[in-house]
Amino acid sequence: MIAPRRFLPSTGALMAFEAVARLGSATAAAQELSLTQSGVSRQLRSLEDQIGAKLVQREGRALVLTPVGREYARSVREILHRLAAASVAARTNPDGGALNLAILPAFGMHWLAPRLQDFARTHPEVTVNLSTRLAPFDFRASRFDAAIHFGREDWSGADHMALMPETVVPVCAPDLLHHATTAQIAAQPLLHLETRPKGWARWMAAQGWTGDLPPGMQFDQFSTMAQAAIHGMGVALLPTFVAQPYLDSGQLALASAQTSESIGTYYLVWPSERATQAPLRSFRAWLTAQTGNGPHQ
Repeated sequence: MIAPRRFLPSTGALMAFEAVARLGSATAAAQELSLTQSGVSRQLRSLEDQIGAKLVQREGRALVLTPVGREYARSVREILHRLAAASVAARTNPDGGALNLAILPAFGMHWLAPRLQDFARTHPEVTVNLSTRLAPFDFRASRFDAAIHFGREDWSGADHMALMPETVVPVCAPDLLHHATTAQIAAQPLLHLETRPKGWARWMAAQGWTGDLPPGMQFDQFSTMAQAAIHGMGVALLPTFVAQPYLDSGQLALASAQTSESIGTYYLVWPSERATQAPLRSFRAWLTAQTGNGPHQ
C-alpha cells in the first residue's frame, strides 16, 4: 500500500521546493516555474506544514536549506527525475517498459536464459530484469511483476500459467556408470536436492525397485549437485533441461536411459492486479508460444 495521503505532497509543492533548493531564491524559482514569488512561498509553507518540518530558512535575502531540507531535497530531486522519466517512457513507448521477473536459478539459467534472445528480438520494447528468489513471496511487498514457481498452483493471491512438468534423468560421471541397472544405481551414493526429498524414491519406484535406498549428500541447488556428480561423488537426478548441456559436453553420462516426471510443474505466476500490464502480457504470450500452455486463474 502507498503511504497515507498526508505524507504525499503535491507535485507543484515539490517542484517549488526543488527549485528554491537549487537556486537559493524564491524569485528565481518563480521565474523558472512561471509562478509569482508569493505563489512559490505559499507552496513552501504548505509543504512544511504538511510534513511537519522546517525545510528552508532566510539568511539575508537568500533562502538556505536546513539540514533536514538538504536531505529532503536530494530525495525529492531523485523522485521528480524518476517520475519525469516514467512519464516520458509511457508516452513514447506505451506498449513497452520493464518486466521484473523472479526466477529459480536452474530454470532461469538452463531453460529461460537460452530463449530470452528470441523474446528480445520479437519484443524489443520490453526489458526483462531477472532476480533469483527460491521461495514464494508477497507480490504486494515486492517490485516483481511475475515469478517462476515450481510445485503446484498454490501461490497465494496469484494467477498461474503452467509451463512444463519437470522430467528428470539420472546422471553421473562417465567413468562411474553408463546405462546401468536399477540395482547398480542403488548401490552408488545418491545425490539429493533439498526441495525434492522424494525424488529418488519416486524414480526408483517407477523402475520397480522395492529395496532400501542408500543415504547421500543433500544440495540446495541443481548446479552444485551437478558439479558433485561431475566429480564422481554419486548419481544425481537432474531435470532434462539442466542435464542436457552436461551430457552434450561429455561431463556427465546417463546412468540410465529411463526418465520420470517429478513431483511438480513449473509455472509463471503474477498478481491478478498486474495482469493487464503490457510487458507482462507480451511475456505471457511469448511463453505460451514456447510451451503451448496458457494461464489458469
